[in-house]
Amino acid sequence: MATITLKGNPIETIGNLPKIGSKAPNFSLIAGDLSHKTLADYAGKKVILNIFPSIDTSTCATSVRTFNKNAAALKNTVVICISRDLPFAQTRFCGAEGIENVQVLSDFATGDFGKDYGLEITTGPLAHLHSRAVILIDEQGNISYTEQVSDIVDEPNYEAALKAI
Repeated sequence: MATITLKGNPIETIGNLPKIGSKAPNFSLIAGDLSHKTLADYAGKKVILNIFPSIDTSTCATSVRTFNKNAAALKNTVVICISRDLPFAQTRFCGAEGIENVQVLSDFATGDFGKDYGLEITTGPLAHLHSRAVILIDEQGNISYTEQVSDIVDEPNYEAALKAI
């Protein structure tokens, strides 16, 4: 388990992020149209997973906006923003914000993504949501970069993530 903080107060996750060089765990997440998306849907592409607790918080919303702004210039790369929010809330946010360069997917149905990637928060007021993290998957489906943000209210290191592509 990873120990992170929420405004300086310790909270824990169910595990640790996947190791760099390991095969990315498969996932099945829900899109805005309620279809299922799996890792296989992105085969042959670089995948940036921008993971956060809820799109309805300012830091999470900022991360989606920031990756959306940068995603248009990335070649053979897809940015997926993942939370346990309902797909309807994610779609509403993206429509209101003009978000068009990233995909938003939800882990609301099972929470398996959060468990499989070691992201589910197990203690504190955000228990069962995902911690804030960025994970890069290369074209062969291997983990090439990870960042577990140490305090959930902080933004990820966008520059480091984009440089790792």
